Amino acid sequence: MAQFYSETVMEHFTNPRNVGEIEDADGIGEIGNAKCGDIMKMYIKVRDNRIVDVKFKTFGCGSAIAASSIATEMIKGKTIEEALKLTNKQVVEALGGLPPHKIHCSVLAEQSIKAAVADYYKRNGIDPTPIVGKLPDPHGEGHGI
Repeated sequence: MAQFYSETVMEHFTNPRNVGEIEDADGIGEIGNAKCGDIMKMYIKVRDNRIVDVKFKTFGCGSAIAASSIATEMIKGKTIEEALKLTNKQVVEALGGLPPHKIHCSVLAEQSIKAAVADYYKRNGIDPTPIVGKLPDPHGEGHGI
C-alpha cells in the first residue's frame, strides 16, 4: 500500500500534527462524506483575525488523516482570509500527491476549514455565506471533487 503514497502522506498519517480538540474553540467545522465514511472535525482558535491554534479529529482512512494534518499546519498562524484561500489542490501538492480515488480527502480538509471559519463568523453574528460560500451538508455527499 505504501508504494501508492508519498513519504509526506505516510509521515502525516503515522505522525499526525495538531490532533485533538480545542475546548474553547472559536469555530468548529465538521464535514463528512457518506460514500467513503470519512468525517473531519476542525477546531480553530482566533485572535486578532489570525488562527493561533487549530486541531482536528478525523475518522477515516490514512489519506484523510494526512490531509487533515497537513491542512492544519498550512493554516496555523495565518489570517482567516489566508486560511480561506487554501484549496484542496494545495493540500494535495503539499502531500506530494494522492491517488485519484483519494482526492476527496483533500476536499474534505479544505471544506472542514471553511466550515470552522463559517462557525466562527456565525458565533460573532456575521453571516458567513458571502465570505465563505455555501457549504455542503456536514454529513452528506455534496462536497464535489
